[in-house]
Amino acid sequence: MNGVLIIDKPSGLTSHDVVNRLRRILGERSVGHLGTLDPLATGVLPLLIGNLTRLAQFYTNSEKSYQGVIRFGFATETYDAQGEPTSPSQAVELSEERVREIAAQFQGKIRQMPPPFSAKKIQGVPAYKLARKRQDVPLTPVEVEIREFEIVRTTGDRAEFHARVASGTYMRSVAHDMGKILGCGAHLESLRRTAVGEFGLANAHTLEAVADVVANGQTEAIMVHPRELLPEFPAVTANEAMAAMIRYGRPVNLPEMSSARRVKVFVGQRELIAIATRLAGTLFHPAIVLAPSPAHQAANRA
Repeated sequence: MNGVLIIDKPSGLTSHDVVNRLRRILGERSVGHLGTLDPLATGVLPLLIGNLTRLAQFYTNSEKSYQGVIRFGFATETYDAQGEPTSPSQAVELSEERVREIAAQFQGKIRQMPPPFSAKKIQGVPAYKLARKRQDVPLTPVEVEIREFEIVRTTGDRAEFHARVASGTYMRSVAHDMGKILGCGAHLESLRRTAVGEFGLANAHTLEAVADVVANGQTEAIMVHPRELLPEFPAVTANEAMAAMIRYGRPVNLPEMSSARRVKVFVGQRELIAIATRLAGTLFHPAIVLAPSPAHQAANRA
């Protein structure tokens, strides 16, 4: 089974938990996700299935959109609502104008310290493993980009926000740092991811809904249509002769794609068989072959 499925991740599950559940539902071992979501967070979690897991390399820098709530008054060790408080709780009545002034400091390219409870690697070890053992977590600031950060409203000690960020940005760190600036501490109370690249909540399904659809034999109906993947790459439909060459990893001429650097190659409307890269002129090399050759298929069956 090959495809892309968008899950609306519930709170309380890790991204890996979702992958494991989908493996069992689909009976497919080859499943991977695009961009980890914290257990607390909900929302868009794109999953690549079968041969399409090889497309993950094109999504490493995908923009992500979020909506969430920052609670002011105390900080936590995880920078979110699941962690133990690290500062005394204090009553806060926010000034919406002041919160928006502070939020403006986090727009654009900034230096950000990742949370100690994160997947950032320290000499090959995820930071959260060291933090759980109360060991030193020697993280260093990294450059991230926050393309949009809007405070929607403030109510009491909470601020609702919307954000669009480049890959690698931690909204938990934004909440924590805003609390430091205000001098009252803060943490991320809730977070919902609304988009990853071209995938949004309109494409997303709960795990329960997926299980029902799969049980009814209608799995393809909830998969993202292959032609909607990687919209920045033009699509071309190969004839039988082209498809045969591509499946064996051989270059092909695609005259109608002479100006494109990379293209998606299809057989029919739904079967994505390759991502091809232009060598010169109209000659394209299948850099990633997603459909094995007949000889390879026969060898696997033997």
